[in-house]
Amino acid sequence: MDINITDKIKYIGVDDTDIDLFESQYVVPNGISYNSYVILDEKIAIMDTVDYRKHEEWLNNLDAALAGCTPDYLIVQHMEPDHAGSIAETIARYPNITVVASTRAVDMLPQFFEETDFSSNTIGVKEGDTLNLGTHTLQFFMAPMVHWPEVMVTYDQADKVLFAADGFGKFGALSHDEEWACEARRYYFNICGKYGGPVQTLLKKAATLDIACICPLHGPVLKENLGYYIGLYDTWSKYDVETEGVLVAYASIHGGTAAVAQRMAEILREKGAPKVSVVDLSRDDMAEAVEDAFRMSKLIVAAASYDADVFPPMHDFLHHLLIKAYQRRRVGIIENGSWAPCAGKVMRGMLSQMKDIDIVEPMVTIRSRMKKADIPALEALADAILA
Repeated sequence: MDINITDKIKYIGVDDTDIDLFESQYVVPNGISYNSYVILDEKIAIMDTVDYRKHEEWLNNLDAALAGCTPDYLIVQHMEPDHAGSIAETIARYPNITVVASTRAVDMLPQFFEETDFSSNTIGVKEGDTLNLGTHTLQFFMAPMVHWPEVMVTYDQADKVLFAADGFGKFGALSHDEEWACEARRYYFNICGKYGGPVQTLLKKAATLDIACICPLHGPVLKENLGYYIGLYDTWSKYDVETEGVLVAYASIHGGTAAVAQRMAEILREKGAPKVSVVDLSRDDMAEAVEDAFRMSKLIVAAASYDADVFPPMHDFLHHLLIKAYQRRRVGIIENGSWAPCAGKVMRGMLSQMKDIDIVEPMVTIRSRMKKADIPALEALADAILA
C-alpha cells in the first residue's frame, strides 16, 4: 500500500484480511492492519515489524522502500507479537542492525526469540533519550501499561510525527474505508480500557509536543483534525460519558427476558431518553457491548436466573466490564426467574466490585414472562435511571 507519511518517512505495513479473531477473541469483519514505517536518512530506521503471519509481504515492502540500502536501526515500541513477530526475520536479513527498545522490552526479547542472539547491537532507552539519524532526531517517551509494561512511543522532531504504538489504533484493514471512531472506540475499550490512567499520562506527554501527524500501529495515519482524535482519547481514558443515553443489555434463555428488555427500551424512549441502544448478549458482539457500555451514560442489565446464579452471557459481560475498569455510571437491574430469582443478587454483587457505580432502585423482578402488572415497576426504574 503506497502511503507516504513525509518525503523521508514511508509506510511499509500490511493488511490482514484473512484473520478471523484479533487476539483470538475480537471479531474483525474488516480485518486489521499491521502498521510499520521506515525513516530514510543518513541512518535508516525501521519503526516496528509486523505479525509473523504477514512477514513475507512486509519484507517485500521493506525491500521496496529501502531500494538497495541497508537499515541501521530497528525501533521496537511494543513487544506484542502482532508488531514484534518479525524481529527475528529482520535480524537474520540484516545481522548488523541495532535494535532500539525500552529497557523493559530489551529484557523481554529473549522470551519471544530464543534462537536469536540479542547480546550485541541492542540499545535500551529510557524516558527522553534521543537517537540522531541525520536530519531526523527521534525522541523516546515511555508509555508503560498502554497497554503492556514495556511500551514506548517515538517522536520525530524533524517532521513532527508521533509514532504512537497501540495508541490511536483501530480495527479494520486500511483497504477498507470506514468512519474512524466506531472501530477505534471498540479497539480502545477492549484493548486499553483498563489503563485509563496510563493513557492520561501519555496524553499529557504528547501535549508538550508539536504533533503534525500520528502514526499508530493499527489503523489509518492521522494527519488532519488531530484535536478530534486526541479529544476522544481524553474522554475515553477519563471514563467520561461520550453519549448521553441508556444501554439495555440483556441475556435471555427462552425470550422472556428479551421481551422485557425491549419493553424497557420503549419506556425509556417514551420518557425522553436521548438515546437508547439494546444489545443481546447471547448473540451480539461482546466487544461492541463493552464499547457501548463505556460510551453511554447509563446501563440497564436484564438477565435470567440460571443454576442458582445468572445466565452466563450476562456473567461474561459483567466480567468484561470489571476487568476493563468500568466505572462512574448509573446502572439499573432487571432479573427474571421462574421459581427462585437470583440473577439480580449476582449482578448486584458483580457491579458492586466496580468503581463508583450507582445502582438505581428499584430492582425489577419478573416471574417467567412480563405481565401488565410488571409495567409500573419498569416505569419506576426508567424514571429513576433518567432522573
